[in-house]
Amino acid sequence: MTLNIETPALLFSATSLILLAYTNRFLTIATIVRGLKKNYEEKESSKILLEIKNLNLRISLIRYMQMFGVLSLFLSVFAMLMLFIDQQVFGIYFFGLSLFSLLVSLGVSFWEISISANALRLHLSGLVEDDKN
Repeated sequence: MTLNIETPALLFSATSLILLAYTNRFLTIATIVRGLKKNYEEKESSKILLEIKNLNLRISLIRYMQMFGVLSLFLSVFAMLMLFIDQQVFGIYFFGLSLFSLLVSLGVSFWEISISANALRLHLSGLVEDDKN
C-alpha cells in the first residue's frame, strides 16, 4: 500500500470544521452553565443542580472530543512529515492512528449529542406534565 502526501492533507478541512463545531458547543454550554449557576445562587433548586451536573459531564466530553480531534490533526501532520521524508510505512501508521483518533472524537461526539437529546426530552417532559395540571 502506498500513501500520497495529499491524502493526510484531506483531513485538515474536515478536522478544522469539526473542531470549530466542538468549540461552538463548548461556548454555548458554558454560557448556559453560567446562567444556571446564577439561578442556583438565587434559588437553590435540586433540578437546577442536576442540570448543572449534566452540563458538567457534557463539558468533559467536549474536552475529550476536542483533544482527540486535535490529536487527529497532529498525527495527520506527522504522517505528512513521514511521507515527505520518504518513510512510507511510518506515514501509513501515523495516518491510521490519525483516522482512529478522529473516529474516537466522533464517537465521543455521538455520546455527548445523545446525552444532550435526553436532557432536552427530560426538560420538555416537565413542560408537558405542567400543562396537564
